Amino acid sequence: MGDLPGWVDLVDPTEEQLRQHLPPGIAPTALEALLAPHVHDDEPRPRIDSHGNYVLGIMLLPVEVPAENHLYYQEIDFVATAQQLLTVSKTPPGEKPFDPKPAQEACRSQDEIGMFVYHLIDEIAEGFLDVVDALDDEIDEVEDLVPVSRAEQIGHRIRGLRHGMLGIRRTLSPTRDAVRKIVDNRVELEEGELFPQPVEIAFGSAFDKLLRASEGLDASRDALAGIRDYLQGKIANDQNEVMKRLTVIASLLLLPTFIVGLYGQNFHHIPELGWSFGYWWSWGWIVGTTIAQLAWFRRKHWI
Repeated sequence: MGDLPGWVDLVDPTEEQLRQHLPPGIAPTALEALLAPHVHDDEPRPRIDSHGNYVLGIMLLPVEVPAENHLYYQEIDFVATAQQLLTVSKTPPGEKPFDPKPAQEACRSQDEIGMFVYHLIDEIAEGFLDVVDALDDEIDEVEDLVPVSRAEQIGHRIRGLRHGMLGIRRTLSPTRDAVRKIVDNRVELEEGELFPQPVEIAFGSAFDKLLRASEGLDASRDALAGIRDYLQGKIANDQNEVMKRLTVIASLLLLPTFIVGLYGQNFHHIPELGWSFGYWWSWGWIVGTTIAQLAWFRRKHWI
């Protein structure tokens, strides 16, 4: 639990622990969502909805682990009333749950509960900015590896980044829309006011951060597409280089093959066959034409 009065944080709670802090009249579907284990990636869909005497929020935060090229999601659910904010942090399989302490430390004990919710959402928005920055760093790293690494390895990294970015987009867009509902005063309690105007104005800052994260994600997607085009161009150039080398080898063997084929004809009256130096004569033509071709190719900058 958190130490801030009015803010209770639970990590992977049981139904009994949840009911101790939930407001009366909690909907069965809301209780089911709060108790559902975090065993998925970018699901459920983030949302913030009013349920009469409380507001239910389901949030997801992508977390990038650059050292492992790994992306996972933390689920943060909350139930806010006029008197209390209850957050439920769920532990992803093999990972760590969301830590609300930075958001709690930004709050003051005299703040309204709506401001507590703002600091929580603002911390999530900062997390989206951090993961977009981490993606940018990884994209820069992949771009530097294109000239020196195998195409299969780079292609695998690009596919992984693209898949991760699609997942982040599926999470970021509904999160931004949910925060916009608070800014537009479309989420509120039936009795009392959870988000007064100053809190709604503060939520505009969180919405702006989510908007910047969305724009940054679009820029990252464009940068990744550029790297993919760069990789395809490099593959085409490498193939051209291979074909050029094979063509040079085939061209160098063409004239010697002609010379050997000429003197390998089954005719009795070939003058060179009677020469004592006929063998070396044919070798002279082979070596001479090969050197001449090499000189010509180099002069044309083909090799």
